[in-house]
Amino acid sequence: MSHSGTQKIAFLGAGKMGAAMIRRLLEAGYSVTLWNRTPAAVAPLVAEGAMPAKTPAEAAKGCDVLITMLFDDAAYEQILLGDSGALAVLPAHALHIACGTISVALSQRIDQEHARLGHAYVAAPVFGRPSVAEEGRLWIVVGGEDAAVERARPLLALLSRGISVVGNRPAQAHGVKLVGNFMITMMIQSMSEAVLFAEGQGIDPAQMLETINSALFQSPFYATYANLLLQPPARPGATLHLGLKDITLFLEAATSANVHPEVAAVIAVRLREAIDAGLGPSDWAAGMLQAAQAVSAKLKA
Repeated sequence: MSHSGTQKIAFLGAGKMGAAMIRRLLEAGYSVTLWNRTPAAVAPLVAEGAMPAKTPAEAAKGCDVLITMLFDDAAYEQILLGDSGALAVLPAHALHIACGTISVALSQRIDQEHARLGHAYVAAPVFGRPSVAEEGRLWIVVGGEDAAVERARPLLALLSRGISVVGNRPAQAHGVKLVGNFMITMMIQSMSEAVLFAEGQGIDPAQMLETINSALFQSPFYATYANLLLQPPARPGATLHLGLKDITLFLEAATSANVHPEVAAVIAVRLREAIDAGLGPSDWAAGMLQAAQAVSAKLKA
């Protein structure tokens, strides 16, 4: 892999997470050309040394590594695939690292397209909020052929506190990411219901969650989400919209494998109801507590 000074990186997607990752790469001395659907997000990063591109294809043309952190399947399909997509102009020697959370089916399609075009492809979805990305402390799940994974590893190491290689097929990494997000959703749902129980018993919810974590889990992650649940951040790092997107992808992948997770299906319905009630932009944890409160109030009535 080339030295950071000569390695040309194209980065598509400069949202909260993407911007944090781009800054880490710039600080390490990499040359980064970026594109984002909303131009306003590009200006601060250009001021820090990134080079702007007018289109995804312009960014990808001539790069050594293409990194994508896009919102959903629709964005990946529109921006990467097709005759005018970024993959069509990606050099044959290039490596694509897909860091966004997408469906298993789409990851497989992207893999097939890279194989047809002769590119290397690694799926590297991340666990962690934007604040964690700013510190370079994401945990990255990786899937891909050994040689491609080794090419990607130095870049991923700059962004993470750890890397888990879960298989030689990129779609396997996206599958693990969907499982992880499903389990986070279940954790938040169980904590939300525990808070309602505590309030009904006259128990302080914060003390209850801290006690149970100390006694059973000893998990910094559990503690973080307990805090987010009870003290919502002014600027959500993840929203109910994202939560519903991810659990829907999990259910779709499970169904395609003839697996039918019952609890996940129920929670998906709850999330849709909460979003229909206007909670979509709310923080993922706090929004799920509000949704649980609404269900409880409805049952009481």
